[in-house]
Amino acid sequence: MIARPLYLTGGLVALGLGLIGVALPIMPTVPFLLLAAFCFARSHPEWAQRLYDHPTYGPGLRDWRDRRAISRRAKVSAILAMTAGVGFTWFTVGFPYVWISLAVLTIAGTWIWTRAE
Repeated sequence: MIARPLYLTGGLVALGLGLIGVALPIMPTVPFLLLAAFCFARSHPEWAQRLYDHPTYGPGLRDWRDRRAISRRAKVSAILAMTAGVGFTWFTVGFPYVWISLAVLTIAGTWIWTRAE
């Protein structure tokens, strides 16, 4: 009984974060939309379907749902955005905080690059 409202709340929060990510280049969009689709599938399946049918983000969401795949263009974009984040961190707060950004780039970038296309 209580799970459905929690999934709905999680989906709305994830959707909101994904929408923020559309405007902020260093914040991811698709991972939050994936989480929103996951939550909506358990609370409001029609909302999840609307995400999968979206003309811009739908193909990437469907690729992940169906094949656990990330397109090459999305991989390159994600890694370039993380690299820009490293540069931004270096120029704004410097060491030792840039090591955190480098760790994220190394770990997440490697994981993203090794996914199917």
